Amino acid sequence: MSRVVYVNGSYVPENEGKVSIFDRGFLFADGIYEVTAVINGKLVDYEPHAERLERSLNEISMAWPCSKAELRQMHEELIKRNKLDEGIIYIQVTRGSADRDFKFPKEAKSTLIGFTQVQKLLENPNAPAGVKVVTIPDIRWARRDIKSVMLLAPVLGKQRAYEEGAFEGWMVEDGKVTEGTSSNAYIVKDGKVITRPLSNSILAGCTRRSLFRMAKEEGVVIEERLFTPEEAYAADEAFLTSASNFVLPIVEIDGKRVGGGQPGPVVRKLREIYLDEARRQAGLK
Repeated sequence: MSRVVYVNGSYVPENEGKVSIFDRGFLFADGIYEVTAVINGKLVDYEPHAERLERSLNEISMAWPCSKAELRQMHEELIKRNKLDEGIIYIQVTRGSADRDFKFPKEAKSTLIGFTQVQKLLENPNAPAGVKVVTIPDIRWARRDIKSVMLLAPVLGKQRAYEEGAFEGWMVEDGKVTEGTSSNAYIVKDGKVITRPLSNSILAGCTRRSLFRMAKEEGVVIEERLFTPEEAYAADEAFLTSASNFVLPIVEIDGKRVGGGQPGPVVRKLREIYLDEARRQAGLK
């Protein structure tokens, strides 16, 4: 059965999901996106994603494409129509379709699209053994806190990581790790989690936000500061977070084994407490 997608108020088969060639998301990357996890047919951490969408839209002076209630209803309808048990929902908002002009169009109406992807989240096949990352230069613009569809730099970084046999690329700027191409980056030293503080340099991850709350409740110390690739090589553990991977152990960075080359106790604990919360939200416990 063909996937059902959402395009500007209509639910249609994926091969009928089309937008104009004049859409500003296509011509200028003038748009915002969000990805929300689904488990047992239920949205996980939806509210932080909706809040971040609103912030990103405000930062680029883009109007909401619908009401907040309608946006959630769209997510739930996509789950229902596609019988999605576990996976993700991707949504994208652009400034709409208009003749190509760098200035904001005065009459254009926002474009809103959404679709589902089936994906294993609870039993992520990469979680038991962990993954490899490589460091790459951070060549992005200065407003990474905005979840823009302008993703060429992350695409190039992810492709380089793939070609080097790695799962993810950790971007480096001024000798310090910023974040992954599609994830937040962390190391663990002496039981303490170390990660870059929020700023315009990184995206405020929704999984990061929820994990911080749960980690503090469990007595896990989190230190928000910059760290170097060399510190990462010498770390006891390392991991990444994202909506599509939750908490994922990292066992090798730039060909150097981290923590003996296997997931460590802190990362395993953090993954489990996040999975417990995700199961709770999904009505599985």
